[in-house]
Amino acid sequence: MSALAVNWAYTKEHDAVAALPPLSPRRPFRSLRLLLGDHGWLLGFGTETAGWLVYVAALRLAPLSLVQAVSASGIAVLALFSVRGHLGALSVRERLAVGIALLGLVFLALSLVGARPTSHTPHVAAVLLWLAASAGGAVALIVVRIRLTRAAALGLATGLLFADGDISAKLLTYGGIWLLAILALVACYAAGTSVLQAAFQHGSALTAAGIATLVTNAVPIAAGFVLFREALPPGTRGVLQIAAFASIVASAALLGRPASTRSETPETLTEAETSSAASK
Repeated sequence: MSALAVNWAYTKEHDAVAALPPLSPRRPFRSLRLLLGDHGWLLGFGTETAGWLVYVAALRLAPLSLVQAVSASGIAVLALFSVRGHLGALSVRERLAVGIALLGLVFLALSLVGARPTSHTPHVAAVLLWLAASAGGAVALIVVRIRLTRAAALGLATGLLFADGDISAKLLTYGGIWLLAILALVACYAAGTSVLQAAFQHGSALTAAGIATLVTNAVPIAAGFVLFREALPPGTRGVLQIAAFASIVASAALLGRPASTRSETPETLTEAETSSAASK
């Protein structure tokens, strides 16, 4: 339910933000007014918030890595809604990325047959180090230009910030001193939401939110094993879970690749032909 709601909301937010004037972090109040003044964006954000509350409920019922892996199935919903149900509008690379993500979900479902996953309370120092490293990586992606498309880079940064928020949400379920994680949760979700809107203005919903979704799931899956000491099931089920998690990473990598471009556009060819004719 959470995956359906959140990824449908991403398409609504993308459509709204793509039609707005450029949003700038240097003018945050202007950007906020533009977003809050758009009814389509408000509907998307409200639906995303409702989906997140369902996600928090899921975290109380199952280990972090399991919830995140199921949540990754939302990439198929995102792909479907981003092209209004016309899957033929997706590129071969995008269809392959979605297919790999869904294959990973099948592997995950098979691995859970007869399994009883558990998790343990993490160490405070390890949590702080993990959250700081992810947040630092997000800042670097925002500030430093890399070979990925801008939408992909910002989507990756969004995913890291949301991942910190999701890990913080899991920590809250333990109560006690872990209730302080609410500070990291609010800061990371707020920053991630802001960065995602900027990503929407640089590319498609599937590229920006797709990468954000997959990274948001892949990083907490790793955190589940490292921080919360979740154990892989034995034998074939363990192999299937590893294959499922690898599929999520591979799908994100495919969505992050820039689209291939022709070496010469029609306009360039026209100019070259004109110059050649003039010289003759």
